[in-house]
Amino acid sequence: MIVATSGLTKRFGRVTAVRDVTLEVPRGVRFGLLGPNGSGKTTLVRMLLGLVHATSGSIEVLGEPMPRRARAVLPRVGALVEGPAAWGHLSGRANLRLLDAAGPGRSRHRRRRVDAALEQVGLGGVDRRPVRAYSLGMRQRLGIAAALLREPELLLLDEPTNGLDPRGIQEMRALLTSLNEAGTTVVLSSHLLTEVEALCTHVGVMDAGRLALDSELAALRTSTGRVVVRTPEPDAVVGLLNGQVVGRRGDTVTVRGVEPAALNARLVAGGVRVTGLTEERRTLEQVVLELTGSGTDRVDRLPHGRRSEGPR
Repeated sequence: MIVATSGLTKRFGRVTAVRDVTLEVPRGVRFGLLGPNGSGKTTLVRMLLGLVHATSGSIEVLGEPMPRRARAVLPRVGALVEGPAAWGHLSGRANLRLLDAAGPGRSRHRRRRVDAALEQVGLGGVDRRPVRAYSLGMRQRLGIAAALLREPELLLLDEPTNGLDPRGIQEMRALLTSLNEAGTTVVLSSHLLTEVEALCTHVGVMDAGRLALDSELAALRTSTGRVVVRTPEPDAVVGLLNGQVVGRRGDTVTVRGVEPAALNARLVAGGVRVTGLTEERRTLEQVVLELTGSGTDRVDRLPHGRRSEGPR
C-alpha cells in the first residue's frame, strides 16, 4: 500500500477532528477522499504529510512510518494542501525555481524542470507578472505545478480544482489521469462529488471525523432495479408495461422490476421502437448523502434564540 493508516485519531482540545481512521490506498490508483466541510478530510491529509501529528494511531506513506521518516518520504511526494502558497512579489517561474532550489539535491536542470511543470499545468506562457496579480485559477495551477516539480510517486491534493473554470477543471482531470497512467498514485480530497466520480477509481467517504466508506468506485454503482428506456413512442411503452412504469420525461420512460434484456425483448415483440436502454445505477451523490446525512455548513436558528453552529 502506498498509504496506510491504522486507528488514526487527532484531537484539538475537546474536538476530535479525525477518529479511529484505518485506511489503505493501493499503489497506482486515483483515490478520492470525499465528505462535507468539517468532516476531517484536510486534517487527515495534513497528518499524512507530517504537518499535523496524530494523537494516536499509525501512518505509513510509501512504506515508511510518518512523520518519523518524513525526510526520506517527502521528496517523493507532491502536495497541495489548503490552497497554494507563494511569494506574491515574485513571478510564478521565480517561485518554482526557489522551491526547486530548496529541495534536496537535483540542482542541475532546474530551468528545465520548472518549465516542464509550468507547461503541464497550462502556464507555459506565463510572463514576469508577480503572483499577487494572478487570478485564483492561475494561483491554483501554480500550486499544482509546484507539486509536480519532483516528478512524485504520490500526489496528495486538497481541493485541486478550486478556482478553476470548467475548461480548467477538464484540463486538470486529464492531467491527473495521464500522470496516474504513467505511474503516479493520486490522492485528492474534495467535496465536489461530480469531479471525484469523473476522475477517481477508488473512493473514501469521511463523516464527522470517521471513515464511513472505503471502496472501489465501480462497486458502489449498484443497480437501482430500474431501467431507463429511450423511445420515440413513450405512450406505447406506458400502455404495454402498465404498472411497471415509475417515471416518464420526454422521450424517456423509467421502468422497474425487469432485466434490461427481457425488457428489450418484450418491447420489440410489442412493436415498440427502442433507441436506447440503460440500467439505472446509484450515483456517488446518493451514496455519500446516505452516509453523511448529518454533515452540513448550514446555520439554522433554534428555539429560544440559540443557533446551530454546524460541524466544527
